[in-house]
Amino acid sequence: MDGQLGLCEEEDSHDSLVPCLLSRFLELQPHNSSTDPSEAEDKASLEMCTVKAGGMMSLAIDNRGTLWMWGNIPQESKESGISLVSSFTPTPVWDFHGRTVVKVACGNEHVVALVNAIDSHEDEDLLCYSWGYNSHGQLGLGDRQSRLHPEVVKILDEESPWTIYEVACGAFHTALLAHKKKPDATLESMCWTFGLGENGQLGHGTTQSTLFPTPVKELPQSIHLISVDCGLFHTSVVSSTGDVWSWGMEKGLGLCPDANRAETNSGGDALSPLLISCNLHQPIFPGPVKVACGAAHTVVVAQEGHKVWSWGRGRSGVLGNGKEMDSYTPTIVPWPPTIEGLEEEELNSSDGQDKVAEKKPEIIAETDEKLSTALNELKLLQTKLSIMEKYASILHGSIFGKPFNEQDIPVSLGNSGSMDIAKEWENMLEAADDRKLVTMEMFYRDMLTGVKDKLMKRKIKEIIKECLESSEVIK
Repeated sequence: MDGQLGLCEEEDSHDSLVPCLLSRFLELQPHNSSTDPSEAEDKASLEMCTVKAGGMMSLAIDNRGTLWMWGNIPQESKESGISLVSSFTPTPVWDFHGRTVVKVACGNEHVVALVNAIDSHEDEDLLCYSWGYNSHGQLGLGDRQSRLHPEVVKILDEESPWTIYEVACGAFHTALLAHKKKPDATLESMCWTFGLGENGQLGHGTTQSTLFPTPVKELPQSIHLISVDCGLFHTSVVSSTGDVWSWGMEKGLGLCPDANRAETNSGGDALSPLLISCNLHQPIFPGPVKVACGAAHTVVVAQEGHKVWSWGRGRSGVLGNGKEMDSYTPTIVPWPPTIEGLEEEELNSSDGQDKVAEKKPEIIAETDEKLSTALNELKLLQTKLSIMEKYASILHGSIFGKPFNEQDIPVSLGNSGSMDIAKEWENMLEAADDRKLVTMEMFYRDMLTGVKDKLMKRKIKEIIKECLESSEVIK
């Protein structure tokens, strides 16, 4: 619908239940490509080496290190300077012309790429670039201003003692893995996160958002992290020794609202990394390879690729364990399946495709209606939130004489959702300087005067009313 399938505009206006060939990809060429017939062989050698998908966009890196994008991609806008515009075919990112893009990741509205500092395919001395929407600081550039073009994350630039080797994006946050350029006896690698933190997905021990890359300090030192991935609101990493840590929404499970009602007491967001045990008798995942996160589940590939574990929300069989039940601890995925299982799966798949084809128009209409309703509700919530933010900002500005920001939210309210007003008031007064106290005194004095005047006016009206009623009775 928005071009994320990478087909032509006529074809991409419809959803597809089966894989479609990106026939237009081979027709596209890098900016400096030649149209000379003698280079036809070179043109045919263009291959996709890496693919990634975000909320409403798709990305690919070819064998020449060129980054391609399609779907909802950042474009220039006259109104706001930047907007997400549908691109129905793969489009190269010209900002990296002459450079080699090694790795890339994307969230709902932002993109992060690791690019070689020199024109080489080696995974060393990589620079981190980010662009797109930045409402929560997910670009790591120190502010919330969106970027139309890639900008380097300066904290981890060429002057930094760290070099980045992995990147992952959640809906509105980013995670990086980096190691010291010079060997360090006490610290092998570290995970850095930034962006939205309201569910603890940054792993910093708070729900505060972060505008700059900040290390996850509660991960053990002297470890080598080999893989990182992000769900919408949770993050997971795995070390070379098989230790897996998760943090964020619902104890690092992700978008699992039923977890807080489970008998396992798994509810509540994990603000710091939690160690995930493979099972009761074996805490580590032997021979780890990779970790991957969905919106509400996590998958770990281990034993050099021969075994798979998964946990989280099990709807639609997403955990691959033959059930649709949620699992709040790792469960083994029966893989590879038996020959009988493959034949049965193929038969069921064929029958299922026939049924889906028959019901496709009804399914599309029902899905469109649900999506439209959800979007209308989301717009209504966004409008209400905007009004509440304006009201809070005006009130805060009147009292404290400065705009409202996230740092002004009491820590207890951010962590637990409740607040001791008397205690927070006392703490605020204690932390305020003389100028702020004078400003608050003037505000509350004026407000108290206004309240007294209003009470006096009402009292006078009541007295006058009583006098008039008494005079009418006497007459």
